[in-house]
Amino acid sequence: MLAATLMLTSATGASAQMTTPHVPGTKPKVVQTVPIKPPALQTPSQTADGMTQAERLSLQSDLAWVGQYNGAITGDVSARMVEAIKEYQKLKGGKPTGVLNPQERAALAETARRKQEGVGWKLVTEMTSGARLGIPSKLVPQQATDANGSKWTSPTGTVQVLLSRRKEPNPTTAKLAEFEKKEPAGRKVDYTVVKPDFFVLSGLQGLKKFYVRGAFKGDEVRIMTILYDQATENTVEPVVIAMSSAFNAFPSGPQAGPPPRKTVEYGTGIVVSDDGAILADRLVTDSCLAITIAGYGSADRLAEDKEHDLALLHIYGARGLKPLSLAGGAAKTSVDIIGIADPQSQGGAAGVSSLKGALAPVTSSDSALSPPPAVGFSGGPAIDGDGKFAGVALLKPAMIAGPPTSMPASQAVMVSAETARDFLKANDVVANGTSTDAKAAVVRVICVRK
Repeated sequence: MLAATLMLTSATGASAQMTTPHVPGTKPKVVQTVPIKPPALQTPSQTADGMTQAERLSLQSDLAWVGQYNGAITGDVSARMVEAIKEYQKLKGGKPTGVLNPQERAALAETARRKQEGVGWKLVTEMTSGARLGIPSKLVPQQATDANGSKWTSPTGTVQVLLSRRKEPNPTTAKLAEFEKKEPAGRKVDYTVVKPDFFVLSGLQGLKKFYVRGAFKGDEVRIMTILYDQATENTVEPVVIAMSSAFNAFPSGPQAGPPPRKTVEYGTGIVVSDDGAILADRLVTDSCLAITIAGYGSADRLAEDKEHDLALLHIYGARGLKPLSLAGGAAKTSVDIIGIADPQSQGGAAGVSSLKGALAPVTSSDSALSPPPAVGFSGGPAIDGDGKFAGVALLKPAMIAGPPTSMPASQAVMVSAETARDFLKANDVVANGTSTDAKAAVVRVICVRK
């Protein structure tokens, strides 16, 4: 049974959940905890305190996906999280210390990754409302949308996800919860939580289990409903936890959108072949009248990947290029971002530098990157602790016209090395780089829009 604590705990982390990642990553990862006391004396909470926020988020998410953790995924240290670790260790025949060693952590991450991929987990924006949801696309591959929202279903209807929207005068979460208890008729509610900004219900609806989470803004009401056969409980309930944490009914204001692009914008490109192929940020190179690679001349944009915001550029007749080897292993929990900062950040210079960043998986191909790299770094390579290519760092422009807390000032992601390689392969680019010197393989990308 889905624990009531999931819904109650989510009250304290709702706003944080909208701006932090909640789901496992694409590759096995190893979290190295730094002992602050000898292991025999170190308590589980002390170990958790020694981890970064991104590591705790990732750990909670992985525990939820394997069915051991049933709280809100906020990254906060709690007794519930430590107990979940102990239960996982018992399940695997280990000593229930509450502290995962690197081997246990890697095994947990791999199991969670398989679970996520097994259900086809992805974050989507519902097209009629702009609400953000996590959808298990393999469980509910069929989608239908009308003016009132969207519905995702399994072929036989055993699992259903609905996002509905409606106008209602003077709504309150208490009124909405009371209405949802009775609609449709016959619902048997076994848990209710009502907060000023959202409500949650769960229970039985006929032969199916249901979970409802709703919120309102002004007279706009948005409600996510999950229905699933009781026979699918073991598969679906860990997904419900992830969906609860990922749901953002109002991620931005009704007029929100990306800010206007700069008339001259700088980014970083990765040289990937000796004949002039360059991997870059799609957004940095969008709507350019001219694209220039500093020191080499003009470049053409040959292809783009809108889903992952990658672009393929090409310069012709260039000599002395040192393409980067794109061979890489599993994503780590931290990387070095190599890039060339905006000229204003370095007095007009073009020096290559590096920044450290922590990773927390958000989809099967992207990981959140914190802190966001400096302006100009977007498109630069992320290098793991072994000196190998781990992915492409992208700085995401903040949305505007939304409430101040709807989104951080800036966001960043790392698109995985595998996704980058697949993009190049799909566009017949032979990435023949052999260099491991990332600083020698990056170039400044300049987009002129007027």
